[in-house]
Amino acid sequence: MAALICAQAHAGDSNIDHKWNFDNSGIWKRNVQLTVVNSLVFGAVAGGLWEGGETRLGRTLWQSIDSLAIGTVSSEVLKNTFQRSRPTQGSDPDEFGQGKGHYSFPSGEVTAVTAVVTPFVLEYGRDHPLVYALELLPVYDGIARLKSNAHWQTDVLAGFALGTAAAYYAHSRETPFILGVLPHGFSVGIRGKF
Repeated sequence: MAALICAQAHAGDSNIDHKWNFDNSGIWKRNVQLTVVNSLVFGAVAGGLWEGGETRLGRTLWQSIDSLAIGTVSSEVLKNTFQRSRPTQGSDPDEFGQGKGHYSFPSGEVTAVTAVVTPFVLEYGRDHPLVYALELLPVYDGIARLKSNAHWQTDVLAGFALGTAAAYYAHSRETPFILGVLPHGFSVGIRGKF
């Protein structure tokens, strides 16, 4: 799927990959990006441990953790397979197979943010349409990664696709995988023990 995204993006004159003007100010600062990503990851893990997996919210939190794990591992495998140069490493978006240190494709952070929020959108979106606004977080992160010249547009699109696929799979499972391999106390959650 990732290779298909790149092939389509580079077909003929429809090359969508290009460097953006560098911007590391305001909400685009790197520390703001990291705060968003880390807060989402920490929130999912802390919420899952607190809530357990026996409630709707708890299952969704653990599905987010599963999705994050699947997306992160998949992203790292793809980065090591494609070894694409980042915009900061050159001006040619077609530089694949460049060796160690060239890990632009796909965007791991966009994958992670998408993987964490999508199970909530899938679970609660119909009941509470405002939940769809969570999709603004991966959009923000994707734009921020482009503005910091850390990724090409197809890296970000592949990150969205990978995170969404991981979340859809994790959400489709009745029992979250990671919760199933942990001792039973985690399914009850810290809240349930008090």
